[in-house]
Amino acid sequence: MSAPTSAPGPGDDHGVFEAHRARLVGLAYRITGSRAEADDVVQDAWLRWQGTDRSRVENPPAWLTTVTSRLALDHLRSARVRREAYVGPWLPEAATAEPGPDERAEVAESVTVGFLAVLERLGPVERVVFLLADVFGVPFDEISTVVDRSPEACRQVASRARRRVREGRPRYAPTDAEAWRVTEAFLGAAAEGDMARLVALLAPDAVLTSDGGPHHRAARLPVEGAERVARFVLNITQRIVGPDVGVEVRAINGQPGVVVRAPDGTVLSTLAVSVVDGRVDRVWALVNPDKTASLAAPPIR
Repeated sequence: MSAPTSAPGPGDDHGVFEAHRARLVGLAYRITGSRAEADDVVQDAWLRWQGTDRSRVENPPAWLTTVTSRLALDHLRSARVRREAYVGPWLPEAATAEPGPDERAEVAESVTVGFLAVLERLGPVERVVFLLADVFGVPFDEISTVVDRSPEACRQVASRARRRVREGRPRYAPTDAEAWRVTEAFLGAAAEGDMARLVALLAPDAVLTSDGGPHHRAARLPVEGAERVARFVLNITQRIVGPDVGVEVRAINGQPGVVVRAPDGTVLSTLAVSVVDGRVDRVWALVNPDKTASLAAPPIR
């Protein structure tokens, strides 16, 4: 059974769910790192919403948040087992991000590849508690019902998670304009094959992480150091980019990046970067088609 396609009204049960769908997808995506799994989670939440006695639900937004978070936590626990056997580094599926008009900076940052990569350091319960408390502002007494722990235990989990997330955050956050200026210079140097310029635009301790999945060529370990990263970027640019290939500079998960497309429009790869102190310090390259296809989905809020 799938969600009905008729236009929902603001006061009916379908309308209540649809009013929160984008938020629930965003929540599930941040927990699982997968757009496909996020859509599955929200579909399951819809079925549970349909199957419950809504007249007894006092706070529909809180109910939907709790159910979606529990389902996403179950997906994440199962996914962690699969990711241990994943070939090479694991990166989240690519997404477009569309911040709401009143969205806090923390919410916009929480969908970036860099932030999601930091969240991979957390255990499943830590990740859910941190996201609900610090990104979505859910009270700890509600979070406790999601993870089956006391509110005080959830506060301690959140505190521990904050420290680990803080350790992985950039030392200095550039303005959007500066990040794009450095990124465009970086992409231009790659297109021109300018090794010296690339090295100059990279932080000395730059790291490139690539995800090709089981069937596509990518580095099996992160590439570290400006010269090694520059050489890798030049190699993949020369290998992938050709006269019939489309190159589109655009945001990936809200970060500066580029999308490379085949002549039929299929995404061949995406590349997102983070900029710190005027240099590129992290590069994330996706060449796994199962993860780049999600760019066609509606934006994450």
